[in-house]
Amino acid sequence: TPQAADPAGRRGRALVGRRVRACLPTVAAQPLWQGWLGALDTGEPYTSAPYAAREPGDGGGEPAAYSVRAAPLDGRLVVTWRRQDASDRQEQLLADLQRLGHLGWATWNLVTGEAAWSAQVYALCERDPARRPLGLEELADLAVPEDGPALARAVRAIRAEGAPLDVPFRIRTAAGVKHLRAVAEAVPDAAGRPVQVHGFVQDLTAQRSAELALLESERAMLAQHGVLRTERMLAGRLQHALLPLPRRPVRLAGLRVDLAYLPAQSGIHVGGDWFSAIELPGGEALFVVGDVAGHGIDAVATMAQLRFTAKGMLFTGSSLTGALSRLNTLLLHSGETRSTATLVLARYHPGEHRLVWAQAGHLPPLLLRGGEARFLDRPRGVLLGATESPVFEEAECRLRPGDRLLLYTDGLVERPGESIQLGLERLARAAAAHRADAPGSLGPLLAALLEGERRDDVCVLDVRVPAEPAQES
Repeated sequence: TPQAADPAGRRGRALVGRRVRACLPTVAAQPLWQGWLGALDTGEPYTSAPYAAREPGDGGGEPAAYSVRAAPLDGRLVVTWRRQDASDRQEQLLADLQRLGHLGWATWNLVTGEAAWSAQVYALCERDPARRPLGLEELADLAVPEDGPALARAVRAIRAEGAPLDVPFRIRTAAGVKHLRAVAEAVPDAAGRPVQVHGFVQDLTAQRSAELALLESERAMLAQHGVLRTERMLAGRLQHALLPLPRRPVRLAGLRVDLAYLPAQSGIHVGGDWFSAIELPGGEALFVVGDVAGHGIDAVATMAQLRFTAKGMLFTGSSLTGALSRLNTLLLHSGETRSTATLVLARYHPGEHRLVWAQAGHLPPLLLRGGEARFLDRPRGVLLGATESPVFEEAECRLRPGDRLLLYTDGLVERPGESIQLGLERLARAAAAHRADAPGSLGPLLAALLEGERRDDVCVLDVRVPAEPAQES
């Protein structure tokens, strides 16, 4: 019609005879276009969702809301743009609010018995909109038997006393159990008697499912934490039984040996670090420090296996390299889980003040002599359990009166995000700075090196050669 105008302000005569896409170039990229095509294909009218557009010549005013309806007619479409007034927009906003909040409103007139539900309440309760809404007293019939009594008591309280109602309840649907929440308040008359109740019903199924999943996850974590704590306790007791720590320095083959073992403070597993310091039948001293990869019962069991096997072989006369080769074979062929371990073995011959040592992927001992610290050159040796054909070699070192030798595990020098070389340099500086010779002097050195929370076990053997007595004049 000549008086008609589209949202762009063009009158009817300017639009007659023109194609839709010529009049509205952007419509093909909008849902309107697909809706119109669908109306032509199916013969069913199409109504768009409301959308905002500015009025022609409105300048900076507030956009108006429109909806579009397309109805088929003789192979063509009759398209109508309808501008919504304020009440229409409020109604649409309310519908959007209910949809986004998964809720719907409901009112009950306690005098006339009338009830009204929004479409969203019908959808939430999965009730046919063609049926009447349930009365306030009938709400409890929706709930599962376990939740019905609580909802019925709340309904009686709001009817009789005007008490606010806020009750979660469950309903059973074809798709399963749905978690709902009813919230309502009473409107009293002049005498204070409730005459109307209005409120909303909200779907909490997604939220409740997330809460239940989180609760189940927390229970599983607590159970696992308990299992791991029990394992740590058992492994700790086993480790303590296998590695009794002497309370005072040990005297072996004329040497004084201080021992220290500090368990990790982070995590709940015990590690596989171990030591041995014993006197052999020939009067020599044997020193062993090792570290099994991993933590927990398996690591402690492997540690015990290696510790006692090594002591047995060396006690009965095996060479250091021969013992390492046999220990490597033991790890490769013991059990389904293949473990690895690092190890340093040292045999001290007191008559010659000679230390013979070998290693399997372990950090080198630190020798302190005359106020200077240096690491011994490592002989060849790969970590145990890494290869079927390892090569191990021995090295020698002559100890002098006043010398100090430190054998240790990597927990003493390793820090997260730092190269091992920096840790070794830090150890050398700290050992040179802490030269006290009194029993228990290992404590200050450990305190200087182990800052913050320990992430790994620490095992240290501090071997000292007594200084020669001063010559009397």
